[in-house]
Amino acid sequence: MKNCRALRAILTAGLVVGVLDISSAFVIWWQRGVALQRGLQGIAAGLLGAKSYEGGMATASLGLALHFFVAFVVVTIFYLASRKIPFLMKQPFVSGVFYGIGVYTVMYWFVLPTAFSTFRHRLGNELLAVAIHISLIGLPSAFIVRRYSQLTEQS
Repeated sequence: MKNCRALRAILTAGLVVGVLDISSAFVIWWQRGVALQRGLQGIAAGLLGAKSYEGGMATASLGLALHFFVAFVVVTIFYLASRKIPFLMKQPFVSGVFYGIGVYTVMYWFVLPTAFSTFRHRLGNELLAVAIHISLIGLPSAFIVRRYSQLTEQS
């Protein structure tokens, strides 16, 4: 029963975080005149390189799948950490803010520069990225996982 609740917490939070984060990307791409297919292919380019832009909907779909895979990994890490560090569940706002900053740091200072040699930091982008990671990734992860933890404790 515990494993089922853990899976529900991870699936729910992963879907919410994935949808919120990709929605923010869609808005940013729209503002910059980037087609959704091209933006999603850009995600796949982290794995496939420039060939991703020649793959049509197949590589766009791969990009979307990769995005949600990362969202589920991020949530799973938070969930597993919350089982070992009680503070994460006792203070979901604080832990969500710091987790969002941590996810931003890993993504923007390690993953993206490794996947894309042309990746560059720009102050305006950084501030928006931090805000997105806190509000759309860290906080939802913390509060959804906490909600499922409370359901577990009540049973």
